[in-house]
Amino acid sequence: MYRRLRADIVKGVLRPEQPLRLDALKKTYAAGFSPLREALTRLQAERLVTSVPLKGFVVTPVSLDQMWDTIETRILIETRALRLAIAQGDDGWEAGIVASLHGLGKQVARIAALPDPADEDQQALEQRHHAFHRALIAGCGSDWLLDLSEKLYIAAERYRFPSLSRGAGRPTRDVQAEHEALAKAALARDADRAAALLDAHFRATGEQMAQSGAAVPPRQSA
Repeated sequence: MYRRLRADIVKGVLRPEQPLRLDALKKTYAAGFSPLREALTRLQAERLVTSVPLKGFVVTPVSLDQMWDTIETRILIETRALRLAIAQGDDGWEAGIVASLHGLGKQVARIAALPDPADEDQQALEQRHHAFHRALIAGCGSDWLLDLSEKLYIAAERYRFPSLSRGAGRPTRDVQAEHEALAKAALARDADRAAALLDAHFRATGEQMAQSGAAVPPRQSA
């Protein structure tokens, strides 16, 4: 239940500020009240859902300010985690980066060859993209940093998904080249360069999302 609700929030099926009434959700998702409440509580912890007094749960609003707050915080957390991973990551950490970069590159090439990528193709790309960024910091040795990074990734995904859809067919940057440069710097144990590249990578993604209108709530149909 949690995964279905989360996916629909990220994709915009459940719109920003939309009320999440249990009766309506029960009918839509054919689920009981108990799993729905549990899912909404988890989503609230991830800041995808907000509890409003006297109104219940609503989909958390989106805005450019919130998007940039998420990105700036992610930069703080993940550049620190990356520096730690570079300092103490072992052979397994290096292998994880190489494998995840290879898998991501294959999916990027697969989508580039499709005239009209389906949602499933974009979701597979997002999963491999997540795996790569997770691999970069996996050797940091801090469960707290990894947990915070995961929450921030989820928050950013909500803004990134619309930009992927709206930006399809109009590439403005070579994101895979950025990933390759990041991996190269990390594997070379060049912490300063890797952190600078990660900072620039996140900011470029933020600019792309802002230009795509990803942080502007879609109009509600009449």
